[in-house]
Amino acid sequence: MSLNILPIVRKEFRQIKRDKRVLAVMLFIPALMLFLFGYALNFDIKHTATAVYDEDNSRSSRDFIDHFFRNEYFDYTLRLQSKSEMDGILDGGQVKVVLVIPSRFSAHLENGKEAAVQVIIDGSNSNTGSMLLGYINMIIQQYSVNITAETSIAHGNHLLAMPIDYQPRVWYNPELKSAKFLVPGLIAFILMVTAVISTALAVVREREMGTIEQLMVSPVKPLQLILGKTIPYTVISLAATVMILVLGYILFDVSIKGSVLLLALVTIIFLVGALGMGLLISTIAETQQVAFMIAVITTMLPTFILSGFVFPIRNMPWFIQMVTYLIPARYFLVALRAIVLKGVGLGAFWEQLVFMGLFAAAVLAVSSARLKKIIS
Repeated sequence: MSLNILPIVRKEFRQIKRDKRVLAVMLFIPALMLFLFGYALNFDIKHTATAVYDEDNSRSSRDFIDHFFRNEYFDYTLRLQSKSEMDGILDGGQVKVVLVIPSRFSAHLENGKEAAVQVIIDGSNSNTGSMLLGYINMIIQQYSVNITAETSIAHGNHLLAMPIDYQPRVWYNPELKSAKFLVPGLIAFILMVTAVISTALAVVREREMGTIEQLMVSPVKPLQLILGKTIPYTVISLAATVMILVLGYILFDVSIKGSVLLLALVTIIFLVGALGMGLLISTIAETQQVAFMIAVITTMLPTFILSGFVFPIRNMPWFIQMVTYLIPARYFLVALRAIVLKGVGLGAFWEQLVFMGLFAAAVLAVSSARLKKIIS
């Protein structure tokens, strides 16, 4: 069997060498996508433009404003002179948040009363609005704790203790950087798209070039032909994976916490399934243009939306969650993030490996059956 596969492997490498577009799709485009997605697709909300309307204009209000902007989430952009200015700057998008401090803010604090503060948030983007609301709640709660402590000490209670000693500790991504969550997902997204598209053109190209007839009269079996066409693209895809990991470390400081060998095993199983899917598409389509369109439709949107790359699967309706079980990138992402971010072993995600293996075996079997009809 190996003697029949080697000539096909050499032929595919020569074809790839002559067709520079394939190398561009599999090497240059992944690097470009990593750069663009890594910097453009960012969930970290910082330096939000904020306006302040301080009716009280007291030492206490200025202290509160200073505390509010003592972070990287909000920038003191504009000081308002009247409430009538609020609508205009929010409608025009000049600021996303308006902080309003009422006239008797300091008086209420000095008398031990509850001091009201109003925060107006631009909620046109619900995700951004929710995150900003969370930041604001945290800032105001911390300020309230400080005021309570100062008031108690001023009244002679030096043994004040909070009911709960809150000591958070974040594992795996202590800085809570979006890039460390997104880069592993980008690896899955990029490999799925590029691997399927590049191999989807393989058999179709044989038809258009008229070489499929030569395969019909050769002693090559369908499975041998599939393996021969898959091996070169697997090698190039693994090279692209290494390149993405290196760029992810250089650009976004994303390092591999777990076993490199385990990562290679998981990636190879995923790539075999992706390349098999590309070959399956190539046996269905009649032209390279149709093969390209089918490959894009069946990989790009499902992987981006339904794999858990960006949107949590648990938040989707149950019938959409059922569809996600058909997306191989869903399983690859779980294993990838477990190895890269958490540094765990096979015991934590072996089920994902089983599902990826079943998917790879299924698409290769179907591809082999369809290819047998073509060349027989």
